[in-house]
Amino acid sequence: MTPEKIVDAMGVVLPPAPKPLGVYKPFLQIENMVYVSGHGTIKADGSFITGRAGEDMNKDEAKAAARQVGLAILATLRANIGTLNRIERVVKVLGMVNSVPDFKDHPYVINGCSELFAEIWGELKGIGVRSAVGMSSLPDHIPVEIEAQFLLKK
Repeated sequence: MTPEKIVDAMGVVLPPAPKPLGVYKPFLQIENMVYVSGHGTIKADGSFITGRAGEDMNKDEAKAAARQVGLAILATLRANIGTLNRIERVVKVLGMVNSVPDFKDHPYVINGCSELFAEIWGELKGIGVRSAVGMSSLPDHIPVEIEAQFLLKK
C-alpha cells in the first residue's frame, strides 16, 4: 500500500498545516531533501494540546501528543509536496519534550511520532536517526515539539 492509502486506512484526520509563529519557514526543500521546522501539538480543530510531561500529563498522554505532532508534520508535507507518496524515507527526527527535571521517558514520548512514521513508510524507510531531549519549557506550554528531515524520491 502507498503511504497515502495507509494514512487513509488509519482513519486519522490531519490538522491544518501550521502557519509560522515566528520568522522561519515551516518547510524547506533543497534538491531531494525536505526539512520540516519544529511542529507543535496542533489538533484538527486548530487548538493545541498543552501541558508538561510529569506534571500535567503522564508519559502515555505525552506520547499521544507526539503522535499528534507527527500528524501535523504529515499535513505540512502534504501541503507542500502534494502527496506523502513522494517521500522516499525519513532521515532524521529531533523530538523535544516539555518536562519536569526528573522526567526520564523522553525517548518513549517521541516514539509516538516515530511509530506513526514507521507505520506509514515501514520500518526500513520510516525510521531514521533520532534525538529525544527534555526541555524546561516549549512555546505556548505545548508538551512536544518535533522537527524532521525527509528524502524525496527522484
